[in-house]
Amino acid sequence: MRIEATAISLSWIPSESVSGSLRRGFDVGLAHYDQPPTDVLAGVDEVHSLRAADRFRFANVLAAWAEVRDGRIVAAGHGADSGLVMGSTTVRVAQLGATFRGYSLPVRQPPPEQLAESVRVVQTVGGRTGVPLPRPVPHPPFVRWQAPIVWTTLALDLHADGQVEVTLPGASAFPRHWVYGPDGRLALKSGLTDQATWVAHSFGTRTPWGEQDSPVLVTAAESELERQMSHELMRGGRPPEIRRVPVGATVTRQGDPGDELFLLLDGVLGVDVDGERIAEVGPGAVLGERAVLEHGTRTSTLTAITPARLAVAPAATVDLDRLRALADLHRREDGAPTPSGRAE
Repeated sequence: MRIEATAISLSWIPSESVSGSLRRGFDVGLAHYDQPPTDVLAGVDEVHSLRAADRFRFANVLAAWAEVRDGRIVAAGHGADSGLVMGSTTVRVAQLGATFRGYSLPVRQPPPEQLAESVRVVQTVGGRTGVPLPRPVPHPPFVRWQAPIVWTTLALDLHADGQVEVTLPGASAFPRHWVYGPDGRLALKSGLTDQATWVAHSFGTRTPWGEQDSPVLVTAAESELERQMSHELMRGGRPPEIRRVPVGATVTRQGDPGDELFLLLDGVLGVDVDGERIAEVGPGAVLGERAVLEHGTRTSTLTAITPARLAVAPAATVDLDRLRALADLHRREDGAPTPSGRAE
């Protein structure tokens, strides 16, 4: 029996993920943010179509196969479609634009790590934008002209019984990375974009092409309903307040009054009920709906596990029917907490 599977990561720049001098370039139109990618990828052909439409910065396409005989994996490897799909950067001044092709680094494909009943196939891809980014850095030579390196490391675990699992063992701290499983559906996300760390450190030996990869904080993908609400909150008639909170900050406290709805734009929050941690949620999570619907009292405590950015919307601006549907979904998740379970 032959098992084949493909996982894909798309890396893109969300709004509100850029700060400082880099943000000024985006705000004046020299560069652009990316719209959130699609929730489902039809396959490698769609990846190339999205690249042609300038919808992401780069993609990691990992195709893997394994041969199974008598319940044991006897051979495995990378598929023909595996590799890097590098995007481009368009810089605009007034009505004029120039497009710079990204610089691709060699694809890293270590030999499959084979066990008796499973095999892990890993691939690292990445590169840098063709647009220079001169800046001071805390490592020799202390000034860099080229842009920092971006990358993702994807892994597929193929089991002899046909099960397949995708993970994101490593990635650059910037930009956002979305991972699609073998079924083409959005499965995982990087939980935090850290532009400052990326700019200061992502070059030379501090990359997979030097001496080290970087572990990434991974969260489960939010629900389709939350993605729809996120779009409405960010692009509705009244822009939400953007709030930044440091590590350890309490966003809401169980029992306190509250009538605001929160959209987690970046970072990871812990969800505690009666002093017990029931979930950790990442970007895209919509929180606070129960207090809006149920007499204005918070039903959980939300704490920032990482620095976080939140879009905050008053209750009066929110579709109550969608909130009720979201509350029902979260109640079902509370019965069997997972990385995407919620309470509020």
